Amino acid sequence: MLEPLARPLHLVLVSPQIPPNTGNVARLCAVTGCRLILVEPLGFSIDDRQLKRAGLDYWDKVFLRLYPTYAAYAADYPDARRWLFSAR
Repeated sequence: MLEPLARPLHLVLVSPQIPPNTGNVARLCAVTGCRLILVEPLGFSIDDRQLKRAGLDYWDKVFLRLYPTYAAYAADYPDARRWLFSAR
């Protein structure tokens, strides 16, 4: 079992819509120990059956947290240093 880092980097995806892209980020998080935070709404399901069907069997190695809104995430980490990127 992997041990979480003392101060892990958080990768936050806000309203991700493309499952393979999210899967690639999840794989990166599993390997590096980064935390993956997904902010709803999601464009896909992350239930166990759907993940196994997509071949994403490493999700049990991902430190995952799901938030209903970006404001809820920001409230939990008010002093976090952030670098924001957008596809737009």
